Amino acid sequence: MLEKLSPNQRLLFAVALSFAFFIGYTTLFPPQAPNSADVNKSVPATSAVTQASTVNNVVNTTDSNKSDFSAVKTVTSDTLTTINSKEFTLKVDTLGRISSVVLKNTKHDSKDGKLAELIPVEGAKPLQMRFADEAVDALAQKTPFSSNVDDIVLGENGKAEVILTQSLPNFTVTKKVTFFSDGHYEVNINLSEDKKYSLYLGQHPAINDQMMTVIGGMVYAGDNLTTIFEDGDVEGREIFSDVHLVSAFDQYYATIMYGFDKSTQVIVERDINDNPVSYLEGTKTFAFKGYIGPKEYKALNAIDPVLVNAIEFGFFTFVAAPIFKILMWLHGIFGNWGWSIIALTALIRMVLYPLTQKGMVSMQKIKEIAPRIKEVQEKYKGDPQRMNAAVMEMYKKHGANPLGGCLPLLLQIPVFFAIYRVLLNAVELQGAPWILWVTDLSRMDPYYILPILMGATMYYQQKITPSNFTDPLQEKIFKFLPIIFTFFFFTFPAGLVLYWFINNIFSIAQQYLVNKQFEAARVSRHEAHLAEKHHEKD
Repeated sequence: MLEKLSPNQRLLFAVALSFAFFIGYTTLFPPQAPNSADVNKSVPATSAVTQASTVNNVVNTTDSNKSDFSAVKTVTSDTLTTINSKEFTLKVDTLGRISSVVLKNTKHDSKDGKLAELIPVEGAKPLQMRFADEAVDALAQKTPFSSNVDDIVLGENGKAEVILTQSLPNFTVTKKVTFFSDGHYEVNINLSEDKKYSLYLGQHPAINDQMMTVIGGMVYAGDNLTTIFEDGDVEGREIFSDVHLVSAFDQYYATIMYGFDKSTQVIVERDINDNPVSYLEGTKTFAFKGYIGPKEYKALNAIDPVLVNAIEFGFFTFVAAPIFKILMWLHGIFGNWGWSIIALTALIRMVLYPLTQKGMVSMQKIKEIAPRIKEVQEKYKGDPQRMNAAVMEMYKKHGANPLGGCLPLLLQIPVFFAIYRVLLNAVELQGAPWILWVTDLSRMDPYYILPILMGATMYYQQKITPSNFTDPLQEKIFKFLPIIFTFFFFTFPAGLVLYWFINNIFSIAQQYLVNKQFEAARVSRHEAHLAEKHHEKD
């Protein structure tokens, strides 16, 4: 049954199953009512954080009426010119649009084995023009372009120029497009008579089932500021100038336009599904560049360094970007992305060692004095204020911080989220093998071996980690977390599961050392106590 579900469906099924478990367990075993000492305890809350960078020269309107430019209908057309290279096949249709880009490398194939088509059938397409004059626009949608060439084969590092011409009443549209074998292109548009028009970026690619990743549009403008427009969450119309690039992207791929004049206005609107629609305000003579393909860092950087800003890692990009560069550096050493992930995990654990060590030591101290804390709570259970003061005094006396185990974990959250986004969004992991059965780190483990190992190590780590649960229900539920997380990780990319598995191994090793140190100290104190009693008898 599970094999027939998509990764997102399996993830949703797991979430639903977890909720059903928690609700059912709470119904069968309701928690005890809190006593007076528990009433004043605060309950931590979590909140979702969304990225919302803005640019000074943005005009934002929330008018519910969408402009004509955002309502782009799907228009059927014929292929005019075909460009073939080692990596892709690109087609230009009779409306002068890039109507198809198919990647040839099998690592980009969809999960059902189909070649990766980067241009969706529905919606606007790259290089599509819309004229402000409705009569001119209606005629332009019916008048085909002509091309100076039908078929082109690009060699390695090759390029080819295609001249597209559309003859309309009283004026002519000429698009001179130079295509390069690395996936980028250069465009020069010339109108024989000045007409107001918009040029579309096109819809974002949609190759694989998206799993917990942001997809939509991006504008990188001004003083290195990024604005993300997530699918289903576009509210109004925004106008940008001084734009370095505009992108429509999914997890691994992007359609990008860049290299236009600073005065060029870029407009982002919402379509009928509240998804972003991006277009440029063209001029009589208009030049820019574009790219359609995978968001591979080295490839984008080789074309133009500005393009690497199209690689988006979410709210924690400021942490994720350097982590990704370290991962690439490690790959240059090991030549294998799996071993690079393991090495990255080791480096991060080394950097975070002081924090994790402090948290583990604090948890051990609290565990040691837990019986005394319980005695104090029983002694002053009728006087919450006095009880709290006595408990805090006990913590202070033994150098234990009740937040000592939580704060180090909270400080690590940005790093964990950054690594999560790096390993989930890195197209470099596509088709990248590790060892034996793991032949693609961007896809789920076909035999579920890594998720099971991750769950087993999580269980063992939990078993050797001191816990201070006061609610038996919480303790019982906590014990089921490894099972639930294992189920979740069935759907995750193998590279991400590998990171968590190795991270658990390091946590177990560090916790084992801390436990040994405390056990040795406890034995030493016990022996000293016995020696003292023996001395007193003598």
